[in-house]
Amino acid sequence: MESLLLILVGMLAAISGAIAGLGGGFIIVPVLAFMYTIPVSNISGTSMAVLFVSAISSTLAYARQKRIDYRSGLAFSIAMVPGSVLGAWTTGVVGSRVFFIALGLFLMLMAVVINFKPTRSRGGFLRPTVSRAITDASGLKHSYSFNMWFGATVAFFVGFISSLFGIGGGSVMVPTMILFLAFPPHIATATSMFSILLSSLVGTVSHVALGHVMWGTFIWLAIGALVGGQIGAKIASKIPAKVIIRILSVCLFIVAVRLMFKG
Repeated sequence: MESLLLILVGMLAAISGAIAGLGGGFIIVPVLAFMYTIPVSNISGTSMAVLFVSAISSTLAYARQKRIDYRSGLAFSIAMVPGSVLGAWTTGVVGSRVFFIALGLFLMLMAVVINFKPTRSRGGFLRPTVSRAITDASGLKHSYSFNMWFGATVAFFVGFISSLFGIGGGSVMVPTMILFLAFPPHIATATSMFSILLSSLVGTVSHVALGHVMWGTFIWLAIGALVGGQIGAKIASKIPAKVIIRILSVCLFIVAVRLMFKG
């Protein structure tokens, strides 16, 4: 029963994570915390490893939909790498209670932020430095401009948060891309998953090197994540962005409250 439950959790996490580019760790981390009495580092390390598998599955599906901005995603992922390594190391020195409260506050903040409308006035550090034009598999053209330096700076902190909490930096990256970088929601989610794929590889290797991954638990979660990533990407292509944002906002808030009052 435990193996079946882990498969279902991995599938649910990958589906919900792929839909909005959040990675799904915001489901896996709380579940592992409630199911097992284990160090924070093992929770983060195992979740990060599953996140990598989920990102592979989702990215392949989004690639077929032609909704990934590869140049921007690669630039963001490069900026995430040093943050991912630092985050993996930091998990070993953060107390459990501090970890859960910090993660809960972080998720609660994101539950509010993702409901904001994209900013229209973009000057100063938000002044566009690059422009993109992408035509997806359905023939729809997406054109947008943004400040690459601001995006890369945020990506560094996203890498740190992702590896530290094991939840996937999409929780910060997607709202940033939509609110401040003017990315169309569906391009933002697809590009976020591509960035997470590259940065989570580094975070996973770091956690493996530090002995943080529980391999028995990881295998069952990964099986579910492989299937869920494909399903989530397909669902995301059919659901309006506004509906996706509302659903995940509620999910993030519920998980945040439960984490903050854990123990």
